[in-house]
Amino acid sequence: MQHLKSQFLLNPEITYLNFGSFGACPKPIFEDYIRWQYLLESEPVQFIAFDGAKYLQQAREALSQYINCEADDLVLVTNPSYAVNAIAKSFPLQAGDEILTTSIEYGACDKTWNYYCKKAGAIYRRHPVSFPIESSEQIVEDFFKEVTANTKLIFISHITSSTALILPVAAICKRAKQLGIPTFVDGAHAPGQIPLNLRELDADYYTGACHKWMMTPKGCSFIYVRKSLQAAIDPLIISWGYDSAQPGPSQFLDYHQMNGTRDFSAMLTIPKAIAFMQENNWEAVAQQCRKMAQENAPRFCELLQVEPLCPITDEFIGQLYSTRLQLDAPELFQRMLFERYRIEVPMTRLGNETFIRYSINAFNTQEDLDHLYEALKTEVSR
Repeated sequence: MQHLKSQFLLNPEITYLNFGSFGACPKPIFEDYIRWQYLLESEPVQFIAFDGAKYLQQAREALSQYINCEADDLVLVTNPSYAVNAIAKSFPLQAGDEILTTSIEYGACDKTWNYYCKKAGAIYRRHPVSFPIESSEQIVEDFFKEVTANTKLIFISHITSSTALILPVAAICKRAKQLGIPTFVDGAHAPGQIPLNLRELDADYYTGACHKWMMTPKGCSFIYVRKSLQAAIDPLIISWGYDSAQPGPSQFLDYHQMNGTRDFSAMLTIPKAIAFMQENNWEAVAQQCRKMAQENAPRFCELLQVEPLCPITDEFIGQLYSTRLQLDAPELFQRMLFERYRIEVPMTRLGNETFIRYSINAFNTQEDLDHLYEALKTEVSR
């Protein structure tokens, strides 16, 4: 993978182990981004008002083939938080209704659902996930014990942010469908890191980021909604797509795709990002990254004197690995690692626990993880 390191714009003086937060854009994809921005600025009216819909359609078509769904069931949005807000704002909650989720979801999504549940008098029920996890079957069985007659939606991460766990969302979607409960999967970390087939997954709602593991520039994500549910999703921003004199192929696209003046150049790089991955055999690259992430996991657990959160296998672990770290002030410790050792690695709070998570992509080497290990060893000994 070392030949790919020169393709990234990352500062070589930084040991970058935080690809999972915002991704990083390789040079060929970034150059495509600049090309789109030049085209925008050379004729803004033509680009935004006339050609923009065509360009976005091309990007959606490329993405739909990559994640296996219909292009018109996708809308490109800036980030998964936008997508979660779009669904949460429109979801028909009433007093006493429940949204079932887990205790290890992304904090911004928790805040979103708490806001709308509180507004409706509904309940955001967070099923406590117990560690260590023994099996996917255990996760599914424990999770569905929380289902009640009031459960109106299941909201769950495909890959969790803090704990880096790949959750058995296919089994959860299948079980939920048998019970007649719609599902919303937060797949921010999935596209580009693990295979994604939305037809097979059969979730009702799905959101993913392209600017993480697909490596597009920032501000490029998507929302998928099952066709039969699209008409119920109100736009977050009322703009020209509402009650349009020249309606497009669907109300779903009219309501959500064009929402005022904005630079959507990042979204148009999706075809280039997919081509870059294909040209560089990204399936093999991802496999090597998973191998590195998993092989190093036991020694970090041993150093920090903690148990692994789950079996260290492809079933649960991709290119991210997270472990507990007992700290009173993780934010200060994270800044110390950056300022003293030039290591970019995230630490997150989840309830009363703190986690440190490293991400591995094509530019990372064993030396990067060795550097983190030695820094932690030095600080732990203090």
